[in-house]
This record gives sequence, C-alpha cells and structure tokens, in this order.
Amino acid sequence: MLEVKIVCVGSIKEAYLRDGIAEYAKRLKGMADFSIIELKEERLPDDPSQSHISAALDKEAEKILDASKGSYRVAMCVEASQRTSEELASLIERVSLSHSSISFIIGSSHGLSKKVKEAANDRLSVSKLTYPHQLMRLMLAESIYRSFSIIKGSKYHK
Repeated sequence: MLEVKIVCVGSIKEAYLRDGIAEYAKRLKGMADFSIIELKEERLPDDPSQSHISAALDKEAEKILDASKGSYRVAMCVEASQRTSEELASLIERVSLSHSSISFIIGSSHGLSKKVKEAANDRLSVSKLTYPHQLMRLMLAESIYRSFSIIKGSKYHK
C-alpha cells in the first residue's frame, strides 16, 4: 500500500478544517497509508526582512526534507503547473509503481525554500488564486481521496 503524506509547516487551528481533513483521512483507509506531518513554523520578527524570511525558509527546508526523505516529493507551489483530477490520479498511480511513498509538501505562509523546490520530483499548483495554507490541506486531502477514487474506479469522481 502506498504511503501518502502531506508534509506541512504549521498547525490547523480551526475545528471545521480538522474535521474535514479527518473525514478524508478516514475515507482513505484501505486505499493508502495516509498521514499528515506537521512541522513547526520558524518564528519571525513582526516586520521580517527578506533575509529573515529566507533564513526561516531554509530552516524549515531542513525539516521538510528530513520528513519527506525517501519519498517522491511533490512541492505545492503557486507557480507550478495545474493538473486535472485525472492527471493527479495518473501521477499517484505512476509513483506507486516505483516508490513506496509520496509526500505532498505545503510550506508556510511565506512559501517554500528554493532548496525544497529543487529537491522535489514534481511541483503542483492547485490554483492561481491564493488560499490559506490550512484550507489548502483540506483541499489537498480531498484531491488525494478523489485521485484514489479515480484509480479504484469508484463513483465518487463524476
């Protein structure tokens, strides 16, 4: 069974988002070994300079790369290409043939370090719109579930 991880910086504060993510995690049982790895966000001053942000992103990168070691890494980046649900399902299915694990990586509100983007096997954008990172986790969990539903040929994806 493919191990599917969402590796993310920060934690979910709103109960409705936690509940939604938990629902998709429950639905994924039997299809994938699904987990979410929350990493601590680096603290920044109230008005951080670009050098403060870059240093924080590099520290977060070390944790992200460690948590996703050995996985096929998919960096979630607004500047990356967008894919259909069928294309994401195809990617997951292809990865399952060559890797035992896939990690979808969501950075902090400041994004991802260049180090993470360069270490990623692939990059994915959900939209050109900006979403809160916490909501992105719920949307990604649903998209992963939808992908496995497509792979299994279930009626969920119409």
